[in-house]
Amino acid sequence: MQIQYNYANFEASDALEQHVEEALDTTIKRFADRLTRIEVHLADESSVNKKTPNDKKCLLEARPAGMKPISVDEHADDMYDAVRGAAKKLARVLEKKLEKD
Repeated sequence: MQIQYNYANFEASDALEQHVEEALDTTIKRFADRLTRIEVHLADESSVNKKTPNDKKCLLEARPAGMKPISVDEHADDMYDAVRGAAKKLARVLEKKLEKD
């Protein structure tokens, strides 16, 4: 499973990408063989210089083989929290969609 990162108004960091990979490994590992790619979109919706509540957004788009993409998003005050929340949501959605088949 390939992971592709996209950033908007947010600096890329190795620590954050490692956190994303750990969160995905913890939550969706059992579905990895059925996914071709996960696109990770990380954004600061206000701006780097401005702080507003819940302005960090993580959107995860999973690409299951032979199916339409599945996406979830999470907003939080901290990007790490947004990643954890989005990973948990994605696990719930994948469980519903993929375990039906």
